[in-house]
Amino acid sequence: MQFETLAIHDPHTPDPATGSVTVPIYQTSTFGREELGHRPEFFYSRIGNPTRQALETSLALLENARFGLAFASGAAATMAALQILKPGDHIVSGIDIYGGTYRIFEQLLRPWGITISYARDESTESYARCLTPETKLIWLESPSNPLLRISDIRALAEISREKSIRVAVDNTFATPYFQRPLELGADIAVHSTTKYLGGHSDVIGGAIALNDPALHTIIKNYQAAAGAIPGPWDCWLVMRGIKTLKIRMKEHEAGALHLARMLESHPAVARVWYPGLPSHPQHDIARRQMSGFSGMITIALKGGLSAVEHLLHKTKLFTLADSLGGVESLAASPAKMTLGALSPEERDKRGCTDNLLRLSVGLEHPGDLEADLNEALEGIPV
Repeated sequence: MQFETLAIHDPHTPDPATGSVTVPIYQTSTFGREELGHRPEFFYSRIGNPTRQALETSLALLENARFGLAFASGAAATMAALQILKPGDHIVSGIDIYGGTYRIFEQLLRPWGITISYARDESTESYARCLTPETKLIWLESPSNPLLRISDIRALAEISREKSIRVAVDNTFATPYFQRPLELGADIAVHSTTKYLGGHSDVIGGAIALNDPALHTIIKNYQAAAGAIPGPWDCWLVMRGIKTLKIRMKEHEAGALHLARMLESHPAVARVWYPGLPSHPQHDIARRQMSGFSGMITIALKGGLSAVEHLLHKTKLFTLADSLGGVESLAASPAKMTLGALSPEERDKRGCTDNLLRLSVGLEHPGDLEADLNEALEGIPV
């Protein structure tokens, strides 16, 4: 079946008990047992809940995976994926990653005795130079946050397989509609379902998809023990979002490509990062491993931080906010917001300069967004 069919018709609907065409919300903490010696499939919602199970099944279907697991946030999903490591292990990470992931690496994993190296750039050779005999995991975002760098997932999976190294890909920006890392050879796909999968800026959640039963057992056991699980209502909201994912992602992409082309020719804009533009340094890789380019754009303004502040003050349709992937357009300053906790030196290493602006293009009419940005860009020094 095609993607949009799988997103709507999963094994849990219609509900066999009532015929409901949407999965019921099992808003319960515990389930009654028939007798003392019987352990039913569901007995305590931290361990398992029918609504969460339905979401996890849907997530696996969309990523073409054997297993899906849902978590209370994207950060919780990231932390769960890292449970396949032990003290003494080594991670090679992409240089351009979400600030929350960097915080997990540096503040939580290093004290546990896990070491991390950051590839100097997104090239396969840069990752390969960081590998050591202790390397057990390559972690990457593609497209990355905030500079939308593209890593060659298939090439990284090939060099990793030779050395029994796992590859985890944060697939939040692309979504399973535009990219399926497991089909490219990755071992783990991670999502913040807060973003495009939920799609309406009304839920916090995370997800993991994978094929390896041994890895699934480790992460599933951690999910049950640590308890960072989403409630039934949160799961239902993400499932609601998934049903329209194809339609939304096509519109996000169309709007983003329209604005990226406009911004690339604007005199106040020094540079535009969007994988769908031929000018993007990894455009050919993106075309090869993605079926579309999603709705995120990052731009550098010629006027520096003051130009960013000017645009954010003037725009009417882009809300200044820390998240992304909703139906409404959002804007963020990576240097002051998502990567604000990093030192200036660390931000410089990552190319995160003060003049960057990250745009999450929503579902408003592209012409209205273009007019809004053009008006907001007026008066910025060129």
